[in-house]
Amino acid sequence: MTGTRSPTDVTRDHVVIDRRGLDDLITVLSAEGYRVIGPTIRDSAIVLDTLVSGDQLPAGWGVETGPGRYRLRRRADAAVFGHSAGPQSWKQYLHPARQQLWSQSQDGMFHAPATTPVKYAFLGVRACDLAAIGILETVLAAGGRSSTGPVENLFIIAANCTEPGGVCFCASMNTGPEARSGYDLSLTERIDDDGHRFITRVGTEEGARILALVRSRQATDRETTEAARAVADAAHHMGREMPDINLRGMLRDARDADVWEDVASRCLTCGNCTMVCPTCFCTTSEDVSDLTGDHVERWQHWSSCFDLDYSQLHGGIVRTSGESRYRQWISHKLGTWHDQFGSSGCVGCGRCIDWCPVGIDITAEAARLTGALNVEPDSDTGGL
Repeated sequence: MTGTRSPTDVTRDHVVIDRRGLDDLITVLSAEGYRVIGPTIRDSAIVLDTLVSGDQLPAGWGVETGPGRYRLRRRADAAVFGHSAGPQSWKQYLHPARQQLWSQSQDGMFHAPATTPVKYAFLGVRACDLAAIGILETVLAAGGRSSTGPVENLFIIAANCTEPGGVCFCASMNTGPEARSGYDLSLTERIDDDGHRFITRVGTEEGARILALVRSRQATDRETTEAARAVADAAHHMGREMPDINLRGMLRDARDADVWEDVASRCLTCGNCTMVCPTCFCTTSEDVSDLTGDHVERWQHWSSCFDLDYSQLHGGIVRTSGESRYRQWISHKLGTWHDQFGSSGCVGCGRCIDWCPVGIDITAEAARLTGALNVEPDSDTGGL
């Protein structure tokens, strides 16, 4: 990370950079040794990839989302952040899908993998994903690991949401649509009669230093007010909402509810939801060797609680049914995650809804469980 991201020691005034200024920001970050990662279009989706130019941004593209549905659509303007979360999250850079743990040569010596530290600059991080980065860091640190791994000096440019997608529910998880902390710079994109520009706020000293290298001007009171209003209004236009109840208690009491059997009849236990989730962290490991057997390597790769073998212990597989595996996933994500890590494991990005082949909706399932148990709203927990 670039150090503690605190608003106390840096300017909080808003400035404005125009569309060309955003392109210049990418150029400046690259010149400063950062590898810039941001949204771009590939394979009929908005994905995350290395950016060397602002021309790679998905200007004029939005998305239509729903349970089991994700489609690109043309926008009427040239917005570059006018879309909701795609199939990838920043997890792939902080907690790689596959990485070597060690190798052993013929002489019996163990060797740590050769790594080259990377300075990443993440451009366009949504508030929900910013929360996910913080959660993932907590989770991996609790396991004696670092979410940054070979990453050093992570620079984060948040993008506040003004147009939530059809499966977004970050407002009900208290993670968005505004990025409140944890960033170096935050942007609110505005396109109107005054042009295409980004109301920019500084979060760290490094953010202030980088921003000083890009042409900008002071934001007017009207611009900051309208930008803040657009972000606040987005909270009232979410496509989904998590039930406003004590989810931890509800899921504990719902262990034997009839709902599990019904959802299991639809769930394919494919693990898509865990692969696209920005906080799911489960892994497994495998040992591989060359044909001679003189060189052995151990690799870690993502796994899922939906995998049949994931719960295998010395006496056999613990969760053999799809019903028990779905119940494990949602109960951990919304309930026992609190006991382990002090927060919910869900940030309301909606990816698990988008990319479920049969369109299972975590908010709908939570609501059905609530109805099955006749649970009353809990104002003290805010649904968490």
